[in-house]
Amino acid sequence: MTAVALRPMRWWDIAPVASLEAELFPDDPWTASGFWSELAGVPATRYYVVATDGPDVVGYAGLLAVQHEADVQTVAVRADRQGSGLGAALVADLLAEADRRSCTQVLLEVRADNEPALRLYAGFGFESIAVRRDYYGPGADARVLRRRGVR
Repeated sequence: MTAVALRPMRWWDIAPVASLEAELFPDDPWTASGFWSELAGVPATRYYVVATDGPDVVGYAGLLAVQHEADVQTVAVRADRQGSGLGAALVADLLAEADRRSCTQVLLEVRADNEPALRLYAGFGFESIAVRRDYYGPGADARVLRRRGVR
């Protein structure tokens, strides 16, 4: 296994990212066209990164940043790499970008039952500020998390 590298997401990453998205989120995956739309906003309001191990995409993350507020759009890590610290590296990279863009807070939604993700975000200082009922479908609530003082 080679070292994992983070780099900006490019158009040629869309197919492997969309495939990984479908594996990880079979009930509500983003489509390839959704990723195309997100990349169209780079760098004006979007920032997307992939984690690669050699030629393989093993994770990805994206950020929307407008004025002084950012929203984590997505963070995903291939199942066999979860728990390896890769998710933390992706979140840290997004927060560094939010800082470069002078954001004073970062928001995100996460499934209320996703304990590993909730622990990950808590480790970065995110706090729960709201619940969105049925956000991911009937019975699948989201917790809205916020981190203030990115700068």
